[in-house]
Amino acid sequence: MPPIADARAGRAAFSHPGFLLFQIARFLIVSAVEMQAVAVGWQVYEITKRPLDLGYVGLAQFLPGILLFPISGHTSDRFERRNVLSACYAGYGLCFALLLALSRRGVPSIVPIYVVLVMIGIVRSFNGPASRSILPQLVPQEHFANAVAWNATIFQAATVLGPSFGGIVYAAFRGPSAVYVIAMVTAIGATVTTFRIKSEVKARPREPMNLKTLFAGLHFIRNNKLILGAISLDLFAVMLGGAVALLPVYAREILHTGPWGLGLLRTAPGVGAALMAILLAHWPLRGNSGPKLLWAVAGFGVFTIIFGLSRSLTLSLIALVLLGASDMISVIIRATLTLLATPDEMRGRVTAVDMIFIGTSNEFGQFESGLTAQWFGTVPAVVLGGVGTLLVVTLWAWWFPDLRRAGELHSITTDVQSTTADPA
Repeated sequence: MPPIADARAGRAAFSHPGFLLFQIARFLIVSAVEMQAVAVGWQVYEITKRPLDLGYVGLAQFLPGILLFPISGHTSDRFERRNVLSACYAGYGLCFALLLALSRRGVPSIVPIYVVLVMIGIVRSFNGPASRSILPQLVPQEHFANAVAWNATIFQAATVLGPSFGGIVYAAFRGPSAVYVIAMVTAIGATVTTFRIKSEVKARPREPMNLKTLFAGLHFIRNNKLILGAISLDLFAVMLGGAVALLPVYAREILHTGPWGLGLLRTAPGVGAALMAILLAHWPLRGNSGPKLLWAVAGFGVFTIIFGLSRSLTLSLIALVLLGASDMISVIIRATLTLLATPDEMRGRVTAVDMIFIGTSNEFGQFESGLTAQWFGTVPAVVLGGVGTLLVVTLWAWWFPDLRRAGELHSITTDVQSTTADPA
């Protein structure tokens, strides 16, 4: 293929206006949320001077997703997802406005801030399923893998640039108010952009809201061994291989570097993930998607072990870059498989369950790493986590033969959707 044609194929998803507008809105809203997170973290710590309160900041935004996932998934399947996203982005803007008001008033207590953070968690619980399940409506199936790769790239860029910009603004204006203003305006821009999206919406049955339909996503995943294997593989592998949670300890006690080194260590997985996402956008994976998923997660475990044993900052950075790249391969395969193998009328509820798996792996992965480090020491905790990831890959390859034998993603979607029983 000529270089120009190859470059165009690598950007195929952007030839669809709906996908382009969605990515603009998504970059804006993720950047706004990340800016707000930096400002809230600094503000809460300045008020209380207690690190534990920073943990509560994450918990306040995570718990609503666990409690509301049946309703949020059903909402995404029942209503037009563009409208759900627009309402969520407007809700983010309202929360940022409330944080601005609290900041301007100079409240001495963090309780009102936590109330707003719970509201942000509620908005996020509805935003996640709608944001992920709308993607197949924006591009044709032959361009979907390319769309998933660029979707991951845009997200990585926003999660890197958002906190950096938020920190700079916080320092420049000596307080969180300016950050909240910019986040609020950015959320408004994301809302307006989302209203312009025209997605290909197929008629979906308007199912009644009852326990059967609310938990249909769980039922669908339980009966679909291929999706269950892919999602649960990520859950346990990431939960065990949570080396990122211990980066501050590695930076100070093992690699003997300062805050600048910690910054590099935290950035390295994101850099590897972004580079791999761009690479896969131009040269997508072909065939043997199941084995490639298993090998990618195994690579995640191997590079976790290398990082755990490293005493060199350079080697540690290389290991984390490759760790992030391996994780991105599994993310793209899993997201493509899960979304395309799920009927459109079920995508919101299935995605809501998937997000619980992802959130659980991240949150409890950090807890598991901290706990094992307390018991066995930092290096053994990371190395054991990497070994545990390799064990999970081995067991999943045995327990889920459909995953081990999975081939081309497009053929998988046809087979799965034609053989899966009615989830209701």
